[in-house]
Amino acid sequence: MTLTLTNIAKTFPGGTKALLPTDLEIAKGEIVSLLGPSGCGKSTLLRIVAGLETPDPGAKIVFDGENVTQQSVETRKIGMVFQSYALFPNMSVRGNIGYGLKMQKLPRAEIDARLEEVIALCRLEAYADRAVTALSGGQRQRVALARAMAPRPRVLLLDEPLSALDAALRGQLRDELAILLRQFGITAIFVTHDQDEAMAIADRVAVMSQGEVAQIGTPEALYRNPATGFVARFVGNAMPLSGRIHADQLHLPGGVLALPRHAEGHDVLVRAEDIRITAQGPITAHVETVTFLGTHYRIALAGASDAPLFALHTGLSAPAPGAEVRLSIAPEALLILPREVSA
Repeated sequence: MTLTLTNIAKTFPGGTKALLPTDLEIAKGEIVSLLGPSGCGKSTLLRIVAGLETPDPGAKIVFDGENVTQQSVETRKIGMVFQSYALFPNMSVRGNIGYGLKMQKLPRAEIDARLEEVIALCRLEAYADRAVTALSGGQRQRVALARAMAPRPRVLLLDEPLSALDAALRGQLRDELAILLRQFGITAIFVTHDQDEAMAIADRVAVMSQGEVAQIGTPEALYRNPATGFVARFVGNAMPLSGRIHADQLHLPGGVLALPRHAEGHDVLVRAEDIRITAQGPITAHVETVTFLGTHYRIALAGASDAPLFALHTGLSAPAPGAEVRLSIAPEALLILPREVSA
């Protein structure tokens, strides 16, 4: 199902603008993530699509050519998965999944057929007759997804579906959720503040800031070609390099860096994986802390720029805290972006 959002905005009583006018086009079967910090408007946009929130006048929500802007949440045929899963504790897995089908008053044979279909797809056969209270967090997440999919909704909305899980399980379930959504082949929007989750699951990511979409694109496009410093910082944790720009050089407290082009009037940012600790680098820094993370070390560096920088260092050993090191950054690895005006 295609989903077209036009001029979607939300102003709360008192004048607070939670969402500025937003347009979004989502293709049939596409998975789009709304990514951003708390308070950026992503959950408000999701709730408007669901019919749980009324947009400002002038908004238009179209499902497959049908204007549903004035329709109630019940008639929009939306599937939703919440952070809390909102499962019925007094029902079995099968009872939870079949609840929506019973509310639709479908024939018993059709209910049973759909139940078996989604239970198999979500790999819940071994748990179908168990109480949901006896399941792990990951199993409950699959039940919530199966329950949302059983009525065959036109679009699936997911609001922070993995945030209630611990870090180790969240990584495992993130990949599982990406597989399941593609198996369902359904148009889906999910809200998250976790960039890894958004990039692992979504076909396209809409990065939101202060009530509007700052940039939308594939995960690769956002990472490699961020349009603003905010997007660069939020997708990939880019760090600003504060110094004086003269033509194609950046003069930093720790030395001078070559830039890929003239950059007056712009901000320069770099990601941790692009900072190299080398014997002959043009930048001097001091090691503040060293954290071993298994595949690499995360090294905090002072003195190179006004704010501390972090480098990801591979190898069997790392410089000790307090050591003076030299840094190099390839010019093509630097992000040259329009200067942001402080609010």
